[in-house]
Formats: sequence, C-alpha cells, structure tokens
Amino acid sequence: MTAQVDYLAVLFTATSGASGEFLGSDEKELVQLVWQLVDVKNKKLGRLHELLIKPDLSDLTEEKEEEDVVEEGAEEENGSGADCVTTAASLEEALNQFHLQLTNDVNSAGAGTSVCLCTDGQLHIRQVIHPEAASKNILVPDCFYSFFDLRKEFKKNFPMSDLKALNAYNMSESLSIPVDVPPMLDPSATPDPSATLPAEIAVQQVQTMASIVLALLSEPTCLIFSNSDRVSEKFESGTCSKMEKVCDNMVIRARGLPWQSSDQDIARFFRGLNIAKGGVALCLNAQGRRNGEALVRFVSEEHRDLALQRHKHHMGNRYIEVYKATGEDFLKIAGGTSNEAAMFLSREDQIIVRMRGLPFTATHEQVLSFFSPEDGLKETCPVSGGKDGILFVHYPDGRPTGDAFVLFACEEHAQCALRKHKEILGRRYIELFKSTAAEVQQVLNRYSSAPLIPVAPAPLVSVLPAMSLLPPPGGLRDCLRLRGLPYAATIEDILTFLGEFAHDIRPHGVHMVLNQQGRPSGDCFIQMASAERALQASQRLHKHVMSGLRGANSRYVEVFPCSAEEMGLVLMGGSLSHTHTHTHIRSRSGTGLSPPPCLSPPSYSFTPAPHVLPTEAAAALYPPIGQVLLAPRPLPPGHAYYPNTAQLYMNYTAYYPSPPGSPTTVGFFPSPPSLSSQGGLVRMPGLTYNSNGVKDLINAVQGYQSPAESVSLLSSSLIGQSSGGDAPHMSLPALITKGAGQYLDLSLL
Repeated sequence: MTAQVDYLAVLFTATSGASGEFLGSDEKELVQLVWQLVDVKNKKLGRLHELLIKPDLSDLTEEKEEEDVVEEGAEEENGSGADCVTTAASLEEALNQFHLQLTNDVNSAGAGTSVCLCTDGQLHIRQVIHPEAASKNILVPDCFYSFFDLRKEFKKNFPMSDLKALNAYNMSESLSIPVDVPPMLDPSATPDPSATLPAEIAVQQVQTMASIVLALLSEPTCLIFSNSDRVSEKFESGTCSKMEKVCDNMVIRARGLPWQSSDQDIARFFRGLNIAKGGVALCLNAQGRRNGEALVRFVSEEHRDLALQRHKHHMGNRYIEVYKATGEDFLKIAGGTSNEAAMFLSREDQIIVRMRGLPFTATHEQVLSFFSPEDGLKETCPVSGGKDGILFVHYPDGRPTGDAFVLFACEEHAQCALRKHKEILGRRYIELFKSTAAEVQQVLNRYSSAPLIPVAPAPLVSVLPAMSLLPPPGGLRDCLRLRGLPYAATIEDILTFLGEFAHDIRPHGVHMVLNQQGRPSGDCFIQMASAERALQASQRLHKHVMSGLRGANSRYVEVFPCSAEEMGLVLMGGSLSHTHTHTHIRSRSGTGLSPPPCLSPPSYSFTPAPHVLPTEAAAALYPPIGQVLLAPRPLPPGHAYYPNTAQLYMNYTAYYPSPPGSPTTVGFFPSPPSLSSQGGLVRMPGLTYNSNGVKDLINAVQGYQSPAESVSLLSSSLIGQSSGGDAPHMSLPALITKGAGQYLDLSLL
C-alpha cells in the first residue's frame, strides 16, 4: 500500500495476562478490542468502539469464575467511556464482528473506501491476534494482514527518537498533547510483567493514539500514511545456496518440536512474523531422522526479536524452546550446492514427500506405480512431473541410499500419498513423511559429503615405537573367515556347515567375533590345518546357506581364506575392509585390511601428533622394547597377550574374541613381567557413570601389574569442575586399553 489511505482504524488490544512491552509473551487470551475510526482527509474522529471477548474459563476455578462475573457486571454498570460496547463469545466471533462494524463505519462515512489498521507497536497484531488465531485454527479477516505502526510513523518525523522506548504517552508529550498517564503505564515506574490492564485504560490509550494521528496529519508535519507493514499470509518454500549471506541477527533455533512437524507447522507456530522464503530448515540426526530442532530465518532482526519472545510457547501439548542462532548454522542445514537438487526444487507450489526404506534396485517406474497403481483397487495420487518429480538420493560412488523425494501438485495429492505409509514396494515397506526443501538439501549434503574412507585420527600416544600395522604381504593363508553368519548360529552349526572340512580345524580353532554388546556380530574365524584345505573350503562353501537354518530369515555365508596375522588383527580390534574379495577372483591390489581407527600406517598422510611426553621423560617411563616384548613361551590360562605384529593401541571398534586365539598358533607375546623402573601415574577421564568401579578397572588393566590398592576413583567433588566419569589414578609403567566400548582418554600424570 503506497497511496494515502482514506481511513485509519486506531486499534488497541488487551489480554487476560501481561500488558505493555510483555503483551502476548504469556500466551494469554485476547479479552478486549478497542478501536476508533479516523478520517484522514477530513481529520475527523469516528465513534469509539469497545468489544469484550469472553475468555475460556475451562481451566479456571469456580472462585475465579465468580470473581470475573462480578468484575464484568461492574464494568457494564460503570462503563469504560466507549461510545459503543459489545460482547462476543469467542475469538472467531469477535474478529468477524470487528470486521463487520469497521466496514459499516467506513460505508456510513462515505468519504472513501480504503481503510488500514494503526497500532501502537507491533505486538497487538503480530503477537496477540495472529498467534491465538493460528493456535485455534481461526481464519483471520483480511484487514489484520496490513497495519501502520504508529511508532515507526512518528520516527519518520522525529528520527532522533528511540523506537524501542517510544509509547503513546511520550509521543503525545513530544507533540504537546495533554494526557494523563496512568500510574501503571508511567515510564519512570518499574513495569509489572503480570499486570492486567483495566478496561478504561484501553479506551484512554485509543483516544491518545487518535490524537497523535490527528497531530501528525496536521501541520507542520503533514504526515502521509503509506507503505504499511504486511503480515505474511503464507509461508513460501524455496532453496538456499551455501554462497548466500545470512545475517546472524535474523536466525533462531527452535527446539522440542514434534518429530512429525513440517515447515508449515513451524510457520504456523510463528504466525504473525514474516519468515524469509525457504527460511525453515528441519535438523536431522546422524541416522537421517528429524531430531526435534529447526532453524528459522526471518526477514529482519525485529521479527527475530519477536520470535524470541515466544520461548516456551506451545505447539499442541509441547512447549517449544526458542534460542538465538547464527547465519552459519542456518547455511550448514539449509544451504546446498547440488544442481540436481536445484532443478528438482525449482518448481514452486509443490508439496514434497520423502520416501525412506526403498529397495536399492527401485526405479522411477516402480515409484510411479507405487503411488498410482494400474489395478485401480487403491487410490491414486499422481506424481507431479512424472519421472522429473522423483529424486533418488545416492552416495558419492553412485550407490543408492534407499531414500527418495517425490513432488505432488497439491495438498490433496500429498495427503493421499501419505496414506500409503508402510505399504509394500517390492519386499520392503516404505516410510513416507512430509518433507521440505531444506530437508532435501540437508539429506543430499550429508550423503554427498560423506567420505568413502573415514579419516583416522592421529595416534593417542606417539612415543611408542613405530611398528607396521598391516601384516606382512605373502603370509600363509591357512585360516578361514566366515562373514554373514545368522546371529543364532552356534559353533555346532558352523561345524555342520563346514562338513568334511571340519576335520581339518585345529584344536580350539573356531573364534566367534562378538560386538560391543557381547552378541554375535556375524563374523567367525577358523584356523585350518593347511592353506590348501582353507582354499578348497572357501571355493566350495562360498555363498552357501547353512542347512540347519534355512527359512524366511536364512542368509548365505561368505567364506574367505585369510592369514593368522589378519585374524589376529581383527580379534584385537582391527577390521577387514570391503575390498577384501575372494582369493580366486582377486583383482584388486592390497591386502584388504583397514587399520583400527587409532592407528596411522605410513601410507596414510596424517599430520603427526605432538609428543605427549618429552623424549627424556619417555625414556625414563618406557623401558627398552626388548624388555617388554619377550620371546614367545607357553602361557598358563588367564595370561594377557598382545599381537606381535601390531602396535599397542586403544580399541573402540569393539570386536571381542570368544574364545581367544591360541598364543602358540596365532603368535602372541606374553605380558611383560614386573619392571624395575618406577611406575607412572595414569589418569582416565571419560569413564561411564554406571560402571562397577574398581572391579571393572582391574579387569581393564589386566596384565599391567596394577595392584588393587593402587586404583582409586575420584568423585566429582574432588576434581572440581570435571564433567564426571573422570578418575581413576593408578601406578602403571604405561597403559593403553579398552573398556566395554567406552572411549578412554588416557593422560600421564
């Protein structure tokens, strides 16, 4: 609206809760509307209207109800000074009644047709009427989507004034308009956030505002009311580039959202505030699911500040926390660089549905027939644009992730598609969710930026002697690795599966690999009598199904030959990569091994970590390696042992041998005897709170000659501002170990 309007409707609202600068911050209901029509051309005032709205008393006590009835009767008896007083039973009825009376007043005046609201600040429209109407699913009349902020209009003629400090009374004072300031609205007094505004003060406020409008219209100011503030009627979805600049003062983080909420639900929560196009970005967790958080970008800092006032307002039965965020945070979630996504999201007014759990072999035709079956037995929901309306998500190497996004032309088709949630495509049920453009960008960014080979961190203790991690090439491959075993498989099932080759297994040569929770991981290592029999077994049994476990959940088992060094590496915490293929079809170079995540073999270009201890201190603390790694000898049961071809490292890959490999066949060294050198004091922060204390620690440091009396647990009261789980101290020469899959940061004291 650029031209001068014919009429201004000076409006003031009051709720059953806080007033003044805290109006609308407590989600209280609207109880009073007061307005007066101002003829802009003739500079005349119309009738003063007051509309009382009956609040929802369902949550109030009977005593409170009787008190309100008495107060209402007193108001009707005494009057508030308005020319016309009416009542309404609900907010919807009040808004419609306001619009009808305003239209009648304009028509009866006959001097023009254009009318616009005028309020003292932004709160009455943006923080009271629109949020309450949105929470009650009430359609707001068109007149509430544009208004003039009297404070901004006043600042046009008085640019030196502080916009945040302005109110009706200091504006009237600047214009030399005599007015009586109520004690509760006195700027020099400390405002009470919970104070409810009396009805007569609301009428007085409107009269004061109308006088200010007339003063601004008159000479010498002769203000022209144009360019009114607009309230966005609809949230517009869109894309955001990572190269775009986003101001830090325009972004908030909303936390505690229902997991099924969409960008439209979030826009409804912030109804009355203008959100930038594509300014809602739902956050996902590591598994690609929504984590109940969202980043919202507004058009200005003023709207961002109003959004912060909705902290702990409710969306349904949940309260939503609202905090400040940065533009960088928003770009990390919503920014994208994919041209494919940009083309997919370039169509406007489209509803996006996310498909999760697709078969890896799913095609465009299968997705189209899933939503529009040809048999006619199920309802159809055509995909907008056909194949162009489907976007499959892939890993950087082109492998499908099982996710896809589909476009629909209207809300009706999208709701029809969502009713197919958990229907079957191929042999899998498909999960369907309403999605957003920001979620499309976020999912594509996550999968496209994931490295094919995870980057390994630097060694935790760099003063240990450097050793080669990978087993020497050309080792004797006299062992078998079974991968993809059913979780219910036992050693007896494995022996039955091997058949005639079971006679070639060495004593105690079957090693089940367990996961972090102590359950079967689906892997098993078997020590064979010779490399020839291991090769024959792998060639004959590769991808066969265990005969005793056939059925709906049966799985074929992959059989590979491997060396004892490779087996020892996995049993001690390493892992075999997916490039390890079958021996008789090997076409790739390398051993098929990937290092444990804490080790850095020479072929990896990682930045060397700084020494934990100076060289002199390390020499005093660590004895010569010859004293630690002794010659192999028979070990009694229960001895700790370490592989002779790998470094000592921290294990958080969580592989556990059951039963342990034979030291004489795998090549393990015994733990060192008691050393004459003085022990070191080791601090182990990061322990779990639910551990069994000293008992678990003694088990973790088995083989390091650590007597029980040297282990001590520190409480949080003894370690100051520690985050808990930070303790024990023990006297050891050196220690790097694992503890039930928990990452332990060991530092020498």
